Amino acid sequence: MSKVMLAGAILVLLGVLGLAIPYFTTSNTKDVATLGDLKLQTTESTSHFIPPAAAGGLLSLGVVLLVVGFFKKT
Repeated sequence: MSKVMLAGAILVLLGVLGLAIPYFTTSNTKDVATLGDLKLQTTESTSHFIPPAAAGGLLSLGVVLLVVGFFKKT
């Protein structure tokens, strides 16, 4: 498998995931205050949205790279 085909396969996978799961949440823990051995922390959740056009673009580009890699090989 060439590097072009590998990159295409990864982009196809990311495009399919972006279309299947358009929303995902990440959480970040921050230190608020430290008083001796006592540490106060807060966890902040952030939601992210992947636009369908971007996911479709990744999918399309991945398919093109897979086809180019396949025909370049022969």
